[in-house]
Amino acid sequence: MRIERIGDAVLYNGDCLEVMATIGEVDHVIGDPPYEKEAHKTGRRTQASVKHGVNADLDFAAISETLRDDVSAAAHRLSRGWVLWFCQAEAVGDWRDSLEAAGSKYKRAMIWVKPDSTPQLNGQMPAPGYESMPLAWSGEGHSRWNAGGKRGVYTHLTNQRDRDGRHPTEKPIPLMRELLQDFTNPGQTILDPFMGSGTTGVACAKMGRKFIGIEMDPRYFDVACERIAKAYAQGDMFVEAPRRREKPADMFAANDNSPAGDMERVA
Repeated sequence: MRIERIGDAVLYNGDCLEVMATIGEVDHVIGDPPYEKEAHKTGRRTQASVKHGVNADLDFAAISETLRDDVSAAAHRLSRGWVLWFCQAEAVGDWRDSLEAAGSKYKRAMIWVKPDSTPQLNGQMPAPGYESMPLAWSGEGHSRWNAGGKRGVYTHLTNQRDRDGRHPTEKPIPLMRELLQDFTNPGQTILDPFMGSGTTGVACAKMGRKFIGIEMDPRYFDVACERIAKAYAQGDMFVEAPRRREKPADMFAANDNSPAGDMERVA
């Protein structure tokens, strides 16, 4: 297993269930698992297939019922707050059942509306213009988020200007930033068991959240490492990057007992 540490992110190149069995609790789990087999077959139009004018299979395996149940159980065990998955609309009920069987409190399915999604090219039915996000609470007491009475509808273009394009189901950074703003707080730790090319980690780096990402495919893992390192190097106008501070020489000054030594995040 390969492990990379970049800023406040810890990235694992390995099987998500094996890694999740070894790590401690996190504040929230947000992930984009593989979809059902019909969404992986040749008829699916990915960004790459649209660009090159051909249909293309996704290059990773579809979700299985066993993986769905096992990863929901692991997410419930680790999360002190929210568990949020992406899925196609037809799978919302399956994810609800798995999350509830694991002990999570299922809340509802939200949607990501994609105004620039690919049209139905054969014209035989409406094109899919959104993805679903089943949402459950695994923390103690009542569920809590930051968006009051806001509706669970998130509208973002698939083809953002900052799209990396090296993963066929890459999520937009603005979408992940809005989800982090609504469901998480600065300094919290977010786990993505299906990291892909690391978009959630990029958003965490830009918004002052700690991140744990897991990706099985070494090609996408390398892309995620590169993108997250770049996000930390660029910084963000709203989040000041960690900087070095001299340890106090005064014997009466407060000691710095941070695990990071003489590095600390300045709010």
